[in-house]
Amino acid sequence: MTALTSGDVKQAADRIAGRVRPVSVAPVDPAAISPESCRVWLALEFMQHTGSFKARGAVNFIRAHGEAGALPEVGVTIASGGNAGLACAWAAKQQGLRATVFLPGTAPEVKVERLRGYGAKVRLVGAEYAEAAAACVEFAESTGALASHAYDQPLIAAGAGTLLQEIRQQVADLDTVVVAVGGGGLFSGVAAAAEAHGVRVVAVEPENCRALNAAIEAGQVVDVAVESVAADSLGARRTSEMALHAARRGDVRSVLVSDDAIVRARRALWDHRRLVVEYGASTALAALTSSVYVPEDDERVAVVLCGANTSPADL
Repeated sequence: MTALTSGDVKQAADRIAGRVRPVSVAPVDPAAISPESCRVWLALEFMQHTGSFKARGAVNFIRAHGEAGALPEVGVTIASGGNAGLACAWAAKQQGLRATVFLPGTAPEVKVERLRGYGAKVRLVGAEYAEAAAACVEFAESTGALASHAYDQPLIAAGAGTLLQEIRQQVADLDTVVVAVGGGGLFSGVAAAAEAHGVRVVAVEPENCRALNAAIEAGQVVDVAVESVAADSLGARRTSEMALHAARRGDVRSVLVSDDAIVRARRALWDHRRLVVEYGASTALAALTSSVYVPEDDERVAVVLCGANTSPADL
């Protein structure tokens, strides 16, 4: 396996420049985080096109294939818990391409409706992402559609990693970035960019949705059970080899948070900031609010709020 590099991320940044929204960052009240001497910022990536960071990778993937003359008339296809599908459909629409998106039947209706709004053909298969992914592979093989991937694809991961450089431009002397992990695309890209700048990465997963953490423990990619309030966006049954390789760096830390902590963090974002994010996004913040990750004195930390394709009805 060829490791993702900061050069891949830089190339992605050049390719998607002007086509995605630069991330905004907002400081957190020191009294809300322990120790109070640390400085924490929220990276508001849920304000991105399609409501998540996935738009970055989707644009990079489709534009790179367009540059290579490798966009088939039948269009592009992807399997997703929802967010990657939204990004793929949106990016395909910008290029005048058709998109066929495979989702598990458990996907939130809000995501299904938005996909159809982007003109995508939606196919609901099985109860987990893995089942939708298998159906997507069969579809690509039988039709010749360009197969994208929710996370296990270098162009997708490199596009996601562009987020880190934008954060660094706004948070001087950034020490640590905290990201939620599902399959590992965002983590892989951010870790590649972070390595070039000496930034630590904290990879956060739900306790019962821990593909990366289990792979680190086993020393190889393994299948895990998927059962979490954040499973619709973090519910990959296995991580990627690319993510496992990135996790073996010395300045990467893998942590787990409970579903209760995820729910509390999401609620706190609404109560204190009137921000509505999905559980996958509040998973990253839960690492700090539940003290699973405690910053050092004077540490400068950015927490990525990665998506908001959710309904506020359950707040």
